[in-house]
Amino acid sequence: MNTDKKGIKPNKIPWPTKKAMQQVYEMNLWGSGTEDFYSGEGSHKPEIVKPYIETLTTFLTSFENPISVCDLGCGDFNIGKELVSYTKNYVAVDIVPELITYNKKKFKSKNVEFQCLDIAVDDLPVADCAILRQVLQHLSNTEVLQITRKLMQYTYVIVTEHLPNKKFVANIDIISGQGTRLKMKSGIKLQESPFNLKTVKSKELLRVVDQHGVIVTTAYKLS
Repeated sequence: MNTDKKGIKPNKIPWPTKKAMQQVYEMNLWGSGTEDFYSGEGSHKPEIVKPYIETLTTFLTSFENPISVCDLGCGDFNIGKELVSYTKNYVAVDIVPELITYNKKKFKSKNVEFQCLDIAVDDLPVADCAILRQVLQHLSNTEVLQITRKLMQYTYVIVTEHLPNKKFVANIDIISGQGTRLKMKSGIKLQESPFNLKTVKSKELLRVVDQHGVIVTTAYKLS
């Protein structure tokens, strides 16, 4: 099978991401907290979480009327629960069925809906804005490309990625799983090849430096 210079294999069957992510939670590969499911320090460490919630709150409240949000890769919902009240309605999506079942029981609100989907394969929920917070960094280029194509249905997309804090080669391919491209001194940049996300406007909203690199949140206007 032919492979282009960025490692995209046409018509390649996606890696079994569901099984990999189930293993993350079953084996506490991202650490453990007081709850049955824990999405890692990136979803719980105050110096990472607090500025993100403040930034997203500012974005969501900038609209005259509340907008609908689709959280693609909601994890343990420790962050999403802080954003719900600023939206018209909030659809939280994750690939791990046990996690979605848990979230449905724990987080109950009239404008929150949880769905178990593989966002690289399944149709995505309708909303004004999609949020992908440190999700794409765990996925292969094949899956990221499949997701990128579907993001065009949203007016706004807010993406957070963990990147090296120095110059790097973007979008080196990986096998989907618990790890990220940081080990390869790479990170996701959606507007670069092979993804080439077409945007009307893009703006960096937040940059948080940690011991591994820099966590960057970018807002894209797609239409």
